[in-house]
Amino acid sequence: MPREIALADALVPSILLVYLGCLLVLWVIDTIVGRYGLYRYVWHPSLFRVAVFFVLFGAVGLLLYP
Repeated sequence: MPREIALADALVPSILLVYLGCLLVLWVIDTIVGRYGLYRYVWHPSLFRVAVFFVLFGAVGLLLYP
């Protein structure tokens, strides 16, 4: 994977696209978990959201940048 991507004549790090993709996946997971009421099993929903994002972002980052 290239380290930089030209986006509207500006070079942005490709990890930014991974970040935005993980935010989208987190939004979908958050919607599903909230709709089915699974947050009642979590001690602190905000910390849970941050932890899920870190897990997603870290896993995808390690898969793409070995």
